[in-house]
Amino acid sequence: MLGEYRISGRRAADISASIERAVGAGELRPGHVLPPMRELAEQLGVNPNTVAAAYRTLRERGVIETAGRRGSRVRPAPATTGRDHIRVDVPEGVRDVAQGNPDPALLPPLAGAFAAAAAEGDRTPVLYGDTPVEPELARIARAGLDADGVPDGPLAVVSGALDGVERVLAAHLKPGDTVAVEDPGWGRTLDLVPALGLRVVPVGVDDEGPRAQDVRRALEAGARALIVTDRAQNPTGAAVSAPRADALRAVLREYPEVLLIEDDHGHGIVDVPLHPLAGVTRHWAFVRSAAKAYGPDLRLALLTGDAVTVDRVCGRHRLGPGWVSRLMQRALVRLWADGVVDTAEVAASYGRRRDALIGALERRGVAAYGRSGMNVWVPVPDETGAVARLLHAGWAVAPGALFRLSAPPGIRVTVSTLAAAEIETLADAIASAAGPAPARSYD
Repeated sequence: MLGEYRISGRRAADISASIERAVGAGELRPGHVLPPMRELAEQLGVNPNTVAAAYRTLRERGVIETAGRRGSRVRPAPATTGRDHIRVDVPEGVRDVAQGNPDPALLPPLAGAFAAAAAEGDRTPVLYGDTPVEPELARIARAGLDADGVPDGPLAVVSGALDGVERVLAAHLKPGDTVAVEDPGWGRTLDLVPALGLRVVPVGVDDEGPRAQDVRRALEAGARALIVTDRAQNPTGAAVSAPRADALRAVLREYPEVLLIEDDHGHGIVDVPLHPLAGVTRHWAFVRSAAKAYGPDLRLALLTGDAVTVDRVCGRHRLGPGWVSRLMQRALVRLWADGVVDTAEVAASYGRRRDALIGALERRGVAAYGRSGMNVWVPVPDETGAVARLLHAGWAVAPGALFRLSAPPGIRVTVSTLAAAEIETLADAIASAAGPAPARSYD
């Protein structure tokens, strides 16, 4: 019995399902301590090994965690619910700068590209057994990767950057392995890793990307994989600089068996150069998404890596969805060929809004960060209070808890749709809600 919830079941699968249902429904909240295995076994009238198997299943699914004699408890962000319970409901009349979406005005029209792709499909239908990657897409993508210094490797197409990250992790790791992740970092990644039964170890971030000393500590402690966001890091806007890339490569050379995954989801909306780390370790993957520049519903990302990694990803992909729609791939080729996105102008537009807000906050004594992309990260002493006060002032921002493991509190502001006339008003509201903050790193 936990509060008003009674765990039930006679088989391990039934017991784990009972607990997972309660977590999903909010009846067992993050941090709830579960009964010791022998105690629960006695309550249910089953063998302790049955309860042990149920708890093991829940750990592998990322629902609970076990800390030795302190027992088992519901994870702070269980895979069953993710971090959605932390999100802010935006009342009518409140300006929403929390969602993390691109500016719709900067997204290209898609109708023409899809019509052209559909017409091509009518002429040459894609059938079972055809190549999963559109040849022209592969040619253009490979040229872009070559220009950015990404090592040569086979290409695959996946359904977005996070889909690629998940497939690469599953191709190499087993439940219980540890993954080094950015902190603060993208909340979906922070939820995905434990959902795969993997453990997370946080790596601090500053404007130039993951800190090399933190990466070294994580790898020394046994992390088998490292996930790095190259540019437009969400939520902080960090971008890996040339000196930081050199420092990270030096660390990775000491751990050649570590799996390296790079996420370049900001491609097409940033104007800072790419400094890839790929190729230093034996197994690596580089994922480049089209969603930020061409629209979130364009669920397509290019993945390259070492031959073994890409072969494993493609082999598993064939057993499931098979391939990402060639119709969608052909539409992206047409968008590229027609040059419908002016990358420089899109990057400059987001840059002007970021710089304006950061500058306005600086004038008010509030430190803020955002080197690339569409978000600004503001450290605050009281995250919950700051979010609530901003809501009262008419602004909805994203609470930092969506993106943090052990990093100090903060708020994320998405600047993509901010008008110039709103900057000073928003800066006043943030300064009033957060109070002056000392100039420091956001980790």
